[in-house]
Amino acid sequence: MGAALTPVGEPLSTIAIRKLGADFFYLLNLLGHYIIPGVVVLGALAAYRVGRGDVGSIEIPAYAESLRTVVVRAVRVYVFIAALELLGSGCAPLIVWYISKVPPEALYWINTISAFLDNATLTAAEISPALTEFQVKSAIMGLIISGGMLIPGNIPNIVAAARMRITMTEWAKIGVPLGAMIMAVYFALMYIAGV
Repeated sequence: MGAALTPVGEPLSTIAIRKLGADFFYLLNLLGHYIIPGVVVLGALAAYRVGRGDVGSIEIPAYAESLRTVVVRAVRVYVFIAALELLGSGCAPLIVWYISKVPPEALYWINTISAFLDNATLTAAEISPALTEFQVKSAIMGLIISGGMLIPGNIPNIVAAARMRITMTEWAKIGVPLGAMIMAVYFALMYIAGV
């Protein structure tokens, strides 16, 4: 979640900042008061579970990548982001005609599809200056949270799952219930309590 607060963290934030024409700290200022406490709470939960031994033994495979492999991966991510920028430009009329008319609460829940689709792709297709700030906040929060529920949700999930050899089923057993709970808590905070 915390990686989405600045454009260097993950493609979602890079694309959102670029499409909105915002400054480097825009997402930190817009979402920081939601995301930072969430990261702290989830970190404490993880530490508690590890301390109790709930996690089991995790064997981390030896890291055996060459510099060439790392550079190739970086180039692929750059090309991916550039392609998403083009996708976002092509979707601009759809955003103005349809997405800008969707209520923020609906954007929040609609973006749970980010669990199955990369959240950066959805950011490129949805986010635009035509949206209100509350629509942007709702859409991005939905994308960030649900993007962690399954492996395809974002690039860090894909890398971590491949590196740790975590299957989709193993990820979903923890990610889906935890993500659904987090979605409900943030929905209550943002739309019911008005925080």
